[in-house]
This record gives sequence, structure tokens and C-alpha cells, in this order.
Amino acid sequence: MNYDKIVELLGDNANYLLEHKCNTVPKEMLHLPGPDFMERVVYHSNRSPQVMRSLQAMFYHGRLAGTGYLSILPVDQGIEHSAGASFAPNPIYFDPENIVKLAIEGGANAVASTFGVLASVARKYAHRIPFIVKINHNELLTYPNKYDQIMFGSVDEAWNLGAVAVGATIYFGSEESNRQIIEVAQAFERAHELGMVTVLWCYLRNNGFKKDGVDYHVAADLTSQANHLGVTIQADIIKQKAPENNGGFKAINFGKTHDKVYSQLTTDHPIDLTRYQVVGCYNGRAGLINSGGASSGASDLAEAVYTAVVNKRAGGMGLISGRKAFQRPMDEGIKILNAIQDVYLESKVDIA
Repeated sequence: MNYDKIVELLGDNANYLLEHKCNTVPKEMLHLPGPDFMERVVYHSNRSPQVMRSLQAMFYHGRLAGTGYLSILPVDQGIEHSAGASFAPNPIYFDPENIVKLAIEGGANAVASTFGVLASVARKYAHRIPFIVKINHNELLTYPNKYDQIMFGSVDEAWNLGAVAVGATIYFGSEESNRQIIEVAQAFERAHELGMVTVLWCYLRNNGFKKDGVDYHVAADLTSQANHLGVTIQADIIKQKAPENNGGFKAINFGKTHDKVYSQLTTDHPIDLTRYQVVGCYNGRAGLINSGGASSGASDLAEAVYTAVVNKRAGGMGLISGRKAFQRPMDEGIKILNAIQDVYLESKVDIA
């Protein structure tokens, strides 16, 4: 997919996104993705040679190999959203092998899934594509539903099945967040001891984050602070939902913020809001990957390209997109993954 096709898919948003100049946090202040990210940024941290080798394995796999950007296929929805709700639209994905095949054929840098999915095909595929094992989940079979991330296995188990990384979710703002922070911090410490990369889903969860009909779970100021907490427990890569609004701290009237967050460091432009999420990741020392969101049907391709353009121009490190890819025939899922990757391969889509 060339630049003209990207412009076409963006439609009326093309100039709005592609011509935007970020006047909030200048790009010169950021640690941007690139082929030299390992030497320029990671090398100076406490990460061991083993961790760096694992991260390099992700950076140098798939269609984005050598660019410093990541395209990851995440399929943990069998637990997080129930297998029926996730895979009934395309039942081939009840078989874990097809999940891994989609990641490989789609040119992803890595595949992220559950212990069960990746263990069931580990001997066949662990050497063919980097595995990211999601070690905790919110399961939806408990009645009434609860919303808590609980551990489903150990970091050592993930290492033994050949994974180069572990992923975890923390519901920041929830009643259970303190326990989750402690559990995940300890797991990440062990992962780094074993030479594995750590990826944190920095999600917000609290009914109080909805105010006057506005859902501030996707507010730039709140999600950026969640990112900041995630990097604090030494996540190497931060996964965050794309921001849809701002001013969560002020609307909910809790915590602490500063007027300059809203008057100087952000605007209402999606690239500027996403840049503030990058700022929360220590100005990009930990890569920000945004989630692709739910499948909307026919508009998925355009939505995926939109999100990729915003993430890249903001200074993010890539996309982690699942449902848009696997809830359709495999050839169409591959097309969506490739379209996302094409945005990061296109030099004309530059940093705002």
C-alpha cells in the first residue's frame, strides 16, 4: 500500500492528520523509534544483554524488521471477552495454530496470547515468531461478572515454552490495582532476570471515570499517568488505548494535575493527545503501542490506518491490533495487518 492509498483511506481526515504539526511537546524532546533504538535508548538502561537480545528478536522480525516499529497480533480475547464472543465470527481461531499462522502470514513482529494458546503449538512455532505470553487475565465466567486481573501462570512457565516476552494488564484506578501493581512488578522483575521483555497493558478501570456521559477511561491525561506508572515498574513496552478525550483529572476532580497539561502540553488534536501518552512513557524511552480496538466491520481497514498514522506521527512505536484482524477470513486479516505495517514503512508519514 503506497502513500496515495493511505491518503485515500484517511478520506476527509487526510490533511488533518498528515499535515498536522505538533506544537505542544516538540519531537526533539522525544526518544523516537528507529533502527538504532537499542543502541540509542535501551543500551543505557539496566536491561541485561539477554533482555536486549529478546527485544531485538522482536524488532527484527516480520515486515517491520529493522525499522524500530512493532506490529503485534494480540489474541487473548478468548478469556478477556469469552471464546464464543471472540471466535464465533470466524471459528477457525478456536484452534490456536491459526492464531499463530495469522501472525506469521500477516508479517507481525510477534504474537501475544495466553499460556494455553502458545503452549499448545510452542514446539512447532516458538522458533518461527517471537511469543509474548499474557500472564494475567480478567475472566468473564464468574457470575456476576467481576473485573480483576488474576495470574494464570508463572513467568518461568512462559520462559520454558519459548517466549521472548511476557505481557500483563493492570487496571489502574480499580480497587484491586494495588495488588496487581505488586504482582506484576514482581513478575516483571523475574522476567528480566530470565532475559525476557515486559509488555504492560496500562488500562484504567473505575466506574467513577465516567462523568456526565463522558468516558474518561480514554482521557489523554489519565492514560498518560497510567503509562507513567507502567514504566515505573519497568515495562519495556506500554500498550494503551488510543486517547479519545482529555481532562479526566479535572472532570472527575481527583488526584493532581497542572493547568499547563491542558494549555501547553496538549490540544484536542488526536496526534497531540497521543503524544502526551508518549510523554508518559518517559518521553518514549519505553515504546508506546496503541490498541487497534474492536472490529467495526467494513470500516476496519480505514480505522486501522487512521490509528497507525496517529500513533506514528505522535512518536509511538506501533500498533497491537487483534479483533480487526482475526474476526474475518484470514486473507482479509492479513490485509489489515499489512495496511498497518505499510503506514510505518511509508517515509512520507513522518513525526509531527
